[in-house]
Amino acid sequence: MRFFYSFVILAARCVVPLVARSTKAKAFLQGRKEVWKQLESIPKNAKVVWMHCASLGEYEQGLPVLEGLKAFNPDYFYLVTFFSPSGYEVRSTHGVADLATYLPWDTKKEVQRFVSRVNPKMALFVKYEFWPNMIAALHNTQVPLYLIAGQFRAQQVFFKPWGSSYRKLLKGFKYLFVQNEQSLKLLQQIGITHASVSGDTRYDRVGASKAPLPFMETFVGNRKCIVAGSTWPEDEAVLFNAIAQTPDNWCWLIAPHEMNEEKLNKLMAKLPKASLRYSQTNELERKDCPVLVLDTVGMLSRCYAYGAIAYVGGGMGTSGLHNILEPAAEGIPVIIGKNYHKFPEAKALIDFGGVISISTADDCNKKIIELTQNDTLRAERGNLNAAFVSENQGATEKTLIVLNQAL
Repeated sequence: MRFFYSFVILAARCVVPLVARSTKAKAFLQGRKEVWKQLESIPKNAKVVWMHCASLGEYEQGLPVLEGLKAFNPDYFYLVTFFSPSGYEVRSTHGVADLATYLPWDTKKEVQRFVSRVNPKMALFVKYEFWPNMIAALHNTQVPLYLIAGQFRAQQVFFKPWGSSYRKLLKGFKYLFVQNEQSLKLLQQIGITHASVSGDTRYDRVGASKAPLPFMETFVGNRKCIVAGSTWPEDEAVLFNAIAQTPDNWCWLIAPHEMNEEKLNKLMAKLPKASLRYSQTNELERKDCPVLVLDTVGMLSRCYAYGAIAYVGGGMGTSGLHNILEPAAEGIPVIIGKNYHKFPEAKALIDFGGVISISTADDCNKKIIELTQNDTLRAERGNLNAAFVSENQGATEKTLIVLNQAL
């Protein structure tokens, strides 16, 4: 498996530069060229704690742990790596990490060079990150590796009859913190005992206090706002009818997942004429507009505090449902698309009553009308969401007890 895997990675490294056309793909490649220069900024004798995240969502999941480690161990150097540009570009300047960069290609040569240069005292992978050559290199150099907020499903290759090579990867971890009992039972069935249920650290992250956004205060004013976050075209398609029928005392903030100029222009063309883009207007111009498109990154999580209803994207297509815990923590009802079954928090919140799944534009329109016209129902569903988030907090503390002892 390792030989075939390494061959595929080498092939991808040769092919990707030839076919990369999008801004995201180019950033992916350029970032990996700069890794080695950026790593030179790590002091030679630094005690490094390294956390790796696939993208922004995983970073938000790992951040409470990183903050806790730094609070207890301020003399360490904290390195964060990303696989995706969407994570790196938003959080590369975040104040917690001493350095943020990309994960190098997972070839034997590059990971050995990386581990030798960084020489981490501890490595933390978040949720789904299983890089065979990197895990092997860390294991061979006796660097303790932990999985943070891991989540496992029976459909994953670890639990298939032909997955023995992948099961060995899990033995390269010193300890696995998992989100739920189902994940723990799956691991126990394949002989992985160095694991326990910690919960999902995102509940702690979304419960933290956030700085206000003056532009949202001005934009919303005395109106009520529906915040549609991390939307894809499939999500936006089911929202247009509801947007067109929005009462005058309501407004919309739409934050597309991809900041592609062509897609932004197509979105604006389908919205009411008075709709505006954040980057092209000032606060006074936005004050009374019916729909504001947030065409910048890094502010969405703070926008939910100004919402009365949230729609979270990703569920109408196949890209994957985005973070529903951020709006749920603000105590507002949340609407999502139909494809949510791989997300346990979505299933739990639907059963709990605070999240609503829709399948069609008509369905979406009916649910939004119902919520905008019924203040009591809106408050009840929002309170259920806030209570659920509060009840599930505490994963960070459980994780830090073990990690701080290890350091």
